[in-house]
Formats: sequence, C-alpha cells, structure tokens
Amino acid sequence: MFTIDPKEVSTGKLHRYLLGAIGPRPIAFASTIDAQGRPNLSPFSFFNVFGSNPPTLIFSPARRGRDNTVKHTYNNVKDIDEVVINIVNYDIVQQMSLSSTEYAEGVNEFEKAGFSMLKSELVRPFRVAESPVQFECKVKQVIETGQEGGAGNLVICEVLKMHINEHILDEDGFIDQHKIDLVARMGGNWYTRANPGMFEVPKPLSSLGIGVDAIPAEIRESKILTGNDLGKLGNVEALPQKKQIDSFIAENKDLADLVKTSNKEDIHTQAQLFLEKNNVDAAWKLLLAKTD
Repeated sequence: MFTIDPKEVSTGKLHRYLLGAIGPRPIAFASTIDAQGRPNLSPFSFFNVFGSNPPTLIFSPARRGRDNTVKHTYNNVKDIDEVVINIVNYDIVQQMSLSSTEYAEGVNEFEKAGFSMLKSELVRPFRVAESPVQFECKVKQVIETGQEGGAGNLVICEVLKMHINEHILDEDGFIDQHKIDLVARMGGNWYTRANPGMFEVPKPLSSLGIGVDAIPAEIRESKILTGNDLGKLGNVEALPQKKQIDSFIAENKDLADLVKTSNKEDIHTQAQLFLEKNNVDAAWKLLLAKTD
C-alpha cells in the first residue's frame, strides 16, 4: 500500500490526495458583502451541516496553497459577520463553476455568472434566486487552523432562516431527493450528481472568463439556451473573431445553410447540441455567425 506522511509531501500534492479520497463533498455557495457593501459570491466544497439545535453549518475558505493568500469571502465574513449559503444543484452547476473564477476584488460574481440577486430577510448578503435552498446565516465564529498556505478557516454559521423552492418538495412537504438533484465535488475537475452519477466540469482557473453578463443580450435572453449553457459560453476568455467565424461557417455547408435559412431558435438549438458535446468554440461561432 502507498503510504503518505503529510510532513514529507508538498501541500499541493497532499491537497490533491485529500480531495481525491474525501468525496463527494457538498458545496457551500457562499454569498457575502464587503465593508463597502459590494456583493461577493463563491463556492466552497469544505462544507457540511454540524447540528440542528441550533442549526449549524460550517464551511472553510482555506488559504491558497500556491501563495498563502486568502479569499475575498474570508475577508468579508471577518468584516461583516453574515452569509447566505446557497445549495447547488445540477441546474446551476456550470454557472456556479464560472463564479469560482478569481475575479478582482469588487467584481460582482452574481452578474458574471448570470445569477439573480434576491434580497434576504434577516441578513445583508443577497440570496441566489436560482438556488433550490438558501440559508440566511449569522457567522458565530471563524477558527483559523493555521497561517500557512493550505490552512483552513472554519466559518461557523447559525442558520437564522431557510428558504426552499416549493418545486423540490414531496407530497409530505419535505425535500424530495430526486427533485432537488444535488451535485457535489470530487477530486480534480470531477463532480458527482445525486441522480444519476459523476460528470466533469473544468475549473475556470486557467483564464478569466468573460462572464454571462458579457454575452450579447440576444443570446443571453435565449428561450432555448439554459443557465448551464450560458455558464459554458461565459467561461471563454475572448469571443472568436469575424474571420474565424466566416471560415468555420464556410467549411460547414450544413451550418452555412442553417445560418441563411433558419430562425434564431433553430440556430440556438444547434448551438446547444455543440455545448452538450463541450464544443464551446463551435457554439460561439455559430451563434455569432451573420448572413451576407
């Protein structure tokens, strides 16, 4: 058996082994505000429920292993001791992943990921309207497990109010585990879906995604494309240039005919098929193609 002494391997390697072995991990989609009142939204898979009387949730915006910096979420809960923990299901997983992009301080991840800000009742941070369950919480304590890169910061939260989308309830008024369709983190880029299984969502860490808010309104407001589709489209660093688009369409006669003869809905439907195969580049080129 391969044995590891944590003191004898790098923090990065140990992190990969830990996350590869411990899963699936539920996701705390944490909404906070900074001292200037600016909203922040970020997911954390170091998360779970630890009691029901009082109802207690704990998540950890750990120190970054590569440079020992801390997350905006950590700074925010130290300044403003309130947080909304939104639950992530399959319907919003791509947008959630996009929000984990390391945008600059003050950038609104609600807008970048295409989420709706819903005013909370008892705390200042906003709720994610698209989340099936939202917990308004008071931060009771922050426990720092260390000061070096990779150290955890345990944010202990008491639930003040819980909001549940009625569409995920069963006939007895409790949460239907099939309807909620939860997702959780595994190791690397892998996630698992409660129904039916595991799938991959590449992390938006190698580039700065343009965000859903930068997608042209005609595409962003499509009746065909879903939130997951928009999350994939918003995770590109730059849009294809006209020369690239024209070349792509010219090389594909079926697509050229589609662009010339079909309506917007048909084009969006074909683009969605590209997105289902994770061919985001082709989807963008088709969506941006123009007839002569």
